[in-house]
Amino acid sequence: MTALAVIAAPATATAAPMGVDRAGLQRGLDGLVAAGAVGVLAEVRDQDGVWRGASGVAELRTTRPVPVHGRFRAGSITKTFVATVVLQLVSEGRLRLDDTVEAWLPGVVPDGHRITVRHLLNHTSGLYDVVRTLPMPPKQEFLDNRWRTWTAAELVARAVANPATFEPPGSAYAYSNTGYLLLGQIVEEATGRSYKEEINSRLIRPLWLSGTSLPGTSTRIRGPHPHGYVPISQDGELLDYTRMNPSVFGAGGEMISTARDLNRFFAALLGGRLLPGQLLDEMMTPGIDGGLMYGLGLAWWDTSCGIRVYGNDGDAVAYQSWSFSTQDRRHQVTVALTPNFRADLDDAVDAFLDEAVCT
Repeated sequence: MTALAVIAAPATATAAPMGVDRAGLQRGLDGLVAAGAVGVLAEVRDQDGVWRGASGVAELRTTRPVPVHGRFRAGSITKTFVATVVLQLVSEGRLRLDDTVEAWLPGVVPDGHRITVRHLLNHTSGLYDVVRTLPMPPKQEFLDNRWRTWTAAELVARAVANPATFEPPGSAYAYSNTGYLLLGQIVEEATGRSYKEEINSRLIRPLWLSGTSLPGTSTRIRGPHPHGYVPISQDGELLDYTRMNPSVFGAGGEMISTARDLNRFFAALLGGRLLPGQLLDEMMTPGIDGGLMYGLGLAWWDTSCGIRVYGNDGDAVAYQSWSFSTQDRRHQVTVALTPNFRADLDDAVDAFLDEAVCT
């Protein structure tokens, strides 16, 4: 049997209040598995209560179900946590959105005197994305780096050895993980503590996000979790990549979390519990004109029924996740999956998100 042979497992779900039809949500999760997910879990919150469901398997070659409360690598959803901490520091007067990189990190970035904290937050810095300098599966070099510890300084140096994506800063949008590595360093300069300590003390502990952690160099996902995989050959053979050194993600994407915790975080953020209204408005302001739906570490999109949702998505190679909420928090949805890389799952995910918000 190949690693791609997923053994069917019973779908699992937490019952919704009596009279509420959640069959469409479960069908959506089952559809994601049929489209190319090894396993998937979700939590949906709305006026009818909380629904949790799962489909597929937690581990290939088993029938073990995906734990509905399971932990997963949240990827770039980490960026919204980092951005929230940065904006809290702005509200405290400890740094400013118009402060330059050069002022906080002298000599680290070419032309750092022209790149501001705001540019880093909304991906308008023009800095080359460090991800483009790293090997990806199925390359052997990617596997060789599995246990390697990376420093933010090392990753930033790889990125800035390449020319800017555009000039001048602030004139265009280009997603760049490099900017968030720099923000992690700026938080440390502004507070004397690491971004991990600041996220823990300002967000994780006050919000009781018991399933959320910043693992640093720890290779494990503690507690119940689905296994994640990467392709290691052109014919789609999969390798269990659950354990790996997440320092390569750093402040751009190292977080481990749960669907419950992410819904809880975005409810607090959009409910005004974490930032003053003016800075939350800044977070929801596009970095450039022209319909871009990304602000200061926060993304948004309009569902098929015209309802706008705010949040972020994350890709941690072996794990993919999405967490979005309406501004009034009446509809929230978080979904995480482990792909088998046979197909693009974006359309199936969009359909599930629409089902969660529009019905």
